[in-house]
Amino acid sequence: MPFRGMAVWFLFLAILLFVFQMFSNGPERISKIPYNPDFLQMLEEGKIRKAEIVMEVTGSRFVRGELVETDAKTGQHKKFRVFIASTEDVQRLLTEKGIAFEVVPQNPYLWQILSGAIPFILVMGLLYFLFMRQMRMAGKGAMSFGKSRAKLLSRGKNRITFSDVAGVEEAEEEVQEIVEFLKDPKRYQKLGGRIPKGVLLVGPPGTGKTLLAKAIAGEANVPFFSISGSDFVEMFVGVGASRVRDMFEQARKNAPCIIFIDEIDAVGRSRFSGIGGGHDEREQTLNALLVEMDGFDTQEGIIIIAATNRPDVLDNALLRPGRFDRQIAVDLPSLEGREAILKIHTKRIKLTKDLDLRRIARGTPGFSGADLSNLVNEAALLAARRSAEAVELQDMEEARDKVRWGRERRSRLLDDQEKNLTAYHEAGHAIVLALAEEGEPLHKVTIIPRGQALGATMQLPEKDRYTQGRRKLLGMLVGLMGGRAAEELACSDITTGAQNDLKQATRLARMMVCEWGMSAELGPQAFGDREEVLFLGREVSRNQDYSEATAQRIDQEVNRMLRDAYAQAIHILQTHRDKLDLIARLLIERETLDGVEVEELLEHGRLLSKSERGDSDATPTAPAPLPVAQRAPEPPVIPPDARTSPA
Repeated sequence: MPFRGMAVWFLFLAILLFVFQMFSNGPERISKIPYNPDFLQMLEEGKIRKAEIVMEVTGSRFVRGELVETDAKTGQHKKFRVFIASTEDVQRLLTEKGIAFEVVPQNPYLWQILSGAIPFILVMGLLYFLFMRQMRMAGKGAMSFGKSRAKLLSRGKNRITFSDVAGVEEAEEEVQEIVEFLKDPKRYQKLGGRIPKGVLLVGPPGTGKTLLAKAIAGEANVPFFSISGSDFVEMFVGVGASRVRDMFEQARKNAPCIIFIDEIDAVGRSRFSGIGGGHDEREQTLNALLVEMDGFDTQEGIIIIAATNRPDVLDNALLRPGRFDRQIAVDLPSLEGREAILKIHTKRIKLTKDLDLRRIARGTPGFSGADLSNLVNEAALLAARRSAEAVELQDMEEARDKVRWGRERRSRLLDDQEKNLTAYHEAGHAIVLALAEEGEPLHKVTIIPRGQALGATMQLPEKDRYTQGRRKLLGMLVGLMGGRAAEELACSDITTGAQNDLKQATRLARMMVCEWGMSAELGPQAFGDREEVLFLGREVSRNQDYSEATAQRIDQEVNRMLRDAYAQAIHILQTHRDKLDLIARLLIERETLDGVEVEELLEHGRLLSKSERGDSDATPTAPAPLPVAQRAPEPPVIPPDARTSPA
């Protein structure tokens, strides 16, 4: 029987014995009588009914028995007890008075042992349940601080395979040889090849790095140890290094297996102390990890997979060949990848037959796998809220907007002046974006408050873009200035609602000048070299490798680009002033206009009927939410997906 079970039974037995000893005499009360003169007087008066002379091992004696007098409550004879000296001849006195008695020897050892052990057992049991139990829950026991906290997924529990992963096909191909090695190690060993010891998965959050590692273990059908980098570092010095050694020891016992370390940058940051000093505990843990990765051989069948979204802060010794031999980029999914991810997440969701997942995939550029999973879940909740039998396209679109910008805030009431100003602001964005050079098709214009924004103008990207041209970027600058230009033209005043637009435009113009060399004045040259201090993981300094005169020229060029974009936006809106008033008026009436309707208003000056549109133009080709401009209240909040950089 384990010690824990024995301790519980011993404690239970001790409590029973203690309770039995206390209550064995029942509710009877025993009167303690002094030997002289009360006991002798009771003998003389014949008040004693019977007695027992108890002989103790120590030589002392006491007399106990019953009185002739009865208790009024219980109706039984009263009991008494009197301690006597060993020299007193009590037997003779009882014999002379004719009182029946007997001499009872007593063995006090058992009671002495129990009486001394019971308090000790009670105290130890209390400490066990109050102290040791809490320690086990917090740190797996007082003596197990150095034990590894890695969670083991056995072969039967880990059922995730590559069929459950989508959008990372290139990464799957790179890790395929690891799966084949774990399945058949001799195939590689007989040729003398050495499988990589470690694989580092690098990518933005939510792209499926952890899921990919589990799929590798599931495909290879081997045990999977999972641990976070923060689980190594503790308040006690040396605990992290001990946990690293224990983790590798457990892995050797379960080889072949996979060790997965999530967020390895928590323990694998560069040992350069930098500003503010170092971290001895983390550095000791990193040193132990480096030694263990050098000490084991892949012939043992142990593969280490780590994941991070900050590879730039990792120590160089951790990234050298022989430790993490291979870095695999797990990037945001492409259009086809998003469609495949949506198909996986909608397997358990009931969809309408006419719902095209590719249209949803086109409308979610920049979404990670986690974002798409959240989108599908929100769509299911929205459909259930309106008691629908299946998830429809409108649920998906509303869920997409909710995930990206927040829920519609119908409770935020705008007065007529603010509503009119917001309508002109968004109408200005829509017109300029529709007429700007190389602009993306419009998707939707709305003045419904959502999140912190009072309105939004969205574009429909035709495809995933990885590079941007100079003409397209200049068109984006003009589009960002459309809201402020419309306010100045229609209301003869400017407001704080364009702060987000100006912030995006300024950053875009500075990147065009300083990083992409798109300025005709300054030429194809990059200005500014960023250097990061690794212990903070963020930029804290910038080396300025140009003169103050050049800095002034950069500021002048950025200002010129912004002023030219603003002037061009003013010119476009002045040319189409009637369209600006028309679109603003319709926005006030309908609150939302789609891209097809805006194009009809710009081309025909009115909304066409369904017969005039034709079947091909009845609906937009694909809903897609690429926010270009938003009018936010003061203080404005930039949405997380705002395209501050088109690169």
